[in-house]
Amino acid sequence: MRDRLAKLALVFFARLPLRTAYNLGTVLAYLSYLFPSKLKHVVKTNISLCFPDFTPEYQARLSRQCWIEMHKSITESGPLWTGDKNTLLNLAPKISGEVLITEALSKGRGVLLAAPHLGAWEMVGAYCSIRYPMTSLYRPARFKKLDQYIRTARQRFGATLVPTNSQGIRTLLRALKNNEMAAILPDQDPGREGNVFAPFFGTKASTMTLLARLARKSGATIVFAYAERLPKPYGFHIHFLPAPENINSADLVLAATQLNRSIEYCIRQLPAQYIWSYKRFKTRPPGEKKIY
Repeated sequence: MRDRLAKLALVFFARLPLRTAYNLGTVLAYLSYLFPSKLKHVVKTNISLCFPDFTPEYQARLSRQCWIEMHKSITESGPLWTGDKNTLLNLAPKISGEVLITEALSKGRGVLLAAPHLGAWEMVGAYCSIRYPMTSLYRPARFKKLDQYIRTARQRFGATLVPTNSQGIRTLLRALKNNEMAAILPDQDPGREGNVFAPFFGTKASTMTLLARLARKSGATIVFAYAERLPKPYGFHIHFLPAPENINSADLVLAATQLNRSIEYCIRQLPAQYIWSYKRFKTRPPGEKKIY
């Protein structure tokens, strides 16, 4: 039942112009913020942990702004999952740094796209799948019918979604060897498998080693990307940024530290548009108490 309601909501959002979808998201955010919730607690905990130097007033304001942007990410998913190529390309009036992609592909070893949960990450995936052959790691949604809807939407321009298992990783490597793009969400908590602990905004966080291992094995260039939500005109500014040195180091702690520093840099450009509702610090080093 819940997957059917979620799908109906997405179909409804898809019929809305982006501006109307954002207005609806803002209204839903204001209404839901009136009530206590576990997600609000996670947002406030993450912001206080990552920005301890901010005043309590600023932290509270950032939490409210983040709550609004989180709801916009929900209502914008309808238009982004159903729009045709021309519609989506018109929603991105400004692209910065795409030369990093073309230069990397000219080397013949593929591009590893690291797209954190910042701004409209669905727009990053849609834009890149229009422009380049792309394979993306994908964690299935809990509800089967909703999962099928999402997969169809994300693959409609030719992208390939692969599971987060050994088979999916082999498919990513194959794409890179074919000088294609492989996309990963690099700011997820991988638990205790394939992870190291590295600082993220000053707090140790379980961090993936997959990006560094894929880069070393394939020789691919790592490029970071995020889509900034614009207030007016309504649309997105897609940013592509270079990766720092040692992000593919054999020293996996060093590589993970550089990965997190790059994600931090992106977030600091748009702190309200990051998904602070995600339990980034859920997995703790042995002996440390839970944060959430």
